[in-house]
Amino acid sequence: MNSTITYIIWRIFQVVPTLVIIILLAFGLMKLAPGDMADVIASQSGGASPEYMDEMRHLYGLDVSLWRQFGNYLHSLVTMNMGYSFLYNAQVSELIFSRLPATLLLALTAILFALIVGVLLGIIAARYRGSFLDGFISVFSTIGFATPLFWIGLLFIVVFSLWLRWLPVGGFSTVGAEHSNGLSYFLDILKHLVLPAFSLSLFFLSVYVRLTRSAMLDVYHQDYVRTARAKGLTEWRVIFRHMLRNAALPIVTLTGLEIGGLLSGSVVIETVFGWPGIGRLAYDAVLQRDINLLLGIFLLSSLLVVAMNLLIDLLYVALDPRIGRRRS
Repeated sequence: MNSTITYIIWRIFQVVPTLVIIILLAFGLMKLAPGDMADVIASQSGGASPEYMDEMRHLYGLDVSLWRQFGNYLHSLVTMNMGYSFLYNAQVSELIFSRLPATLLLALTAILFALIVGVLLGIIAARYRGSFLDGFISVFSTIGFATPLFWIGLLFIVVFSLWLRWLPVGGFSTVGAEHSNGLSYFLDILKHLVLPAFSLSLFFLSVYVRLTRSAMLDVYHQDYVRTARAKGLTEWRVIFRHMLRNAALPIVTLTGLEIGGLLSGSVVIETVFGWPGIGRLAYDAVLQRDINLLLGIFLLSSLLVVAMNLLIDLLYVALDPRIGRRRS
């Protein structure tokens, strides 16, 4: 069998124990949390009779053995029935999947912007290393790396929404915009997306700048680069045609590692801007101790991280087939 295909199959099978650990961890966290769902509902309602508490425990399957609860938990995962959210009075799976598109739109916009602009700025900094431009880009990336996300978001709101009045303060769209024609609604969503996406992307953009600059300088004096220059290719053609491909592996690695940070960062940004995504949902669930909702968000976020890391590993093979041959 082809070594690359062997590596891909082996890597897919490696995901299985990771998923098992995630499932066990989620169940363990639910059991280790102080109180149970009945206690939380009672505290939210200001108290409840013992009979009502017993009824709630029976309703949520908390009055059976731990093994039976784990079996019910596995069954709920298979059937995509992750329980009921008392906070929103709705099924957890319906809530999560209704908020998922907004979070994916925000996260993908942020990571694409950070990747494209960060890599370009890193290439420019490496190309003109030691110059004023290199120093300016380095200072910019350091500031972006060190500044907290919530502070960036609040600063952008003050400057672009309150002072300049260029962009809306927050939300997904203007009230009533969904009833307008498709193009107007789309443009309204984009207008609301600018500030949260740029705020979320700034940290990751700064990391891409630093990593790309370092990776480009590592290959700047390699033999194949000298050969390309000796053939008369322009410097920019050497950079984009030869150097960038060989510097791409650490950039791809970072993209996989940043998925978890992107999801955690979305909690902060969605809360600051009132963006109706999973991050805001998680924030509300933590405040109200909605255990079922928190558990569902944890599982989905973990699965997204695992899936993205698997995709990144497969991209490795596409960029450098030798990786598949070495690991198969």
